[in-house]
Amino acid sequence: MTTNRPQPRPGVLDIAPYIPGKSTAPGVDKVYKLSSNETPLGPGENAIAAYKQAGAHLEDYPEGSSAALREAIGGVFGLDPGRIVCGAGSDDLLNLIARAYLTDGDEAIHTTHGFLVYPIATMGTGAKPIVATEKEFTADVDAILKLVTPKTKVVFLANPNNPTGTYIPFDEVKRLHNGLPANVLLVLDAAYAEYVSRNDYESGIELVATSENVVMTRTFSKIYGLAALRLGWMVGPAHVIDAINRIRGPFNVNAPAIAAGIAAIKDSAHVERSRTHNSKWLAWLTEEFTKLGLKVTPSVANFVLIHFADAANAADANAFLMKRGLVLRQVGAYKLPNCLRMSVGSEEANKLVVAALAEFLGKKA
Repeated sequence: MTTNRPQPRPGVLDIAPYIPGKSTAPGVDKVYKLSSNETPLGPGENAIAAYKQAGAHLEDYPEGSSAALREAIGGVFGLDPGRIVCGAGSDDLLNLIARAYLTDGDEAIHTTHGFLVYPIATMGTGAKPIVATEKEFTADVDAILKLVTPKTKVVFLANPNNPTGTYIPFDEVKRLHNGLPANVLLVLDAAYAEYVSRNDYESGIELVATSENVVMTRTFSKIYGLAALRLGWMVGPAHVIDAINRIRGPFNVNAPAIAAGIAAIKDSAHVERSRTHNSKWLAWLTEEFTKLGLKVTPSVANFVLIHFADAANAADANAFLMKRGLVLRQVGAYKLPNCLRMSVGSEEANKLVVAALAEFLGKKA
């Protein structure tokens, strides 16, 4: 059949586009954006200074391989810079992985409430996303392994997961890896790893170092406060890094992002301040919402998933909060219509949300 205009490849128009968290509340003077898991502390002073300095040379292309940034990351984490590739956020890298390892008819597995980019990246290549059920809003290794077929080429695992905030221990990650065929690539998305303080958690660096079919992605958007610059990185086996480098854009990371990233990853004091703030207020929010009779999924990240009676109640709560400039994330697209996800914010924002929800529920904060 001929048409009178260009047509996208089959399957593209079946993709539900990613919709970011809202950042405005119409008719409200002051807005507290708690919808995108941004850090309330912002970037460190060193990162801001490096960014401004890079602004004096905007006419120059960045160094194409992000070599200085890869060296800095390698120094902090004890990694070979040659096995690191940087991208415009970890989203960029997830899409590059899909492009490099998936094609028409292949399958990629993710979990029920996994990051929405996984099915988008999968379908964009003509492959089919396969959804593994979760237990208590947590990835289930057995459910994932049961879905592996000869068509499976990639398994995406967010650990911790967004938007649930749950994680699986390192022993379970290793059990998942051991159960996968050698030709299946396990992608460990550790965007929130810096916030986790559990003894049984490991981001994936150790498994990548000893495996030929595991990669780990990380981001500068969360604890480092560089979301506006779009910066992420991935570590993997040399053969995977080689494949990714062959298809990524030659200047896929901009120069100000490289400069700010180098400064940010070396600023351990700022990271620790952010971690301390998050630990305090994550626990406080969980306790206060529970006191109000709201169920909160235990989170190890920088956000909480709040459960309401039903989808209508969650929507009403969201509207009530929006009128007060408190912008949370509706997560119906994640198959969680009864829930709202709230980023851990400043002390002021956190207290305002608790007070507003107490008012909404007709209880005392």
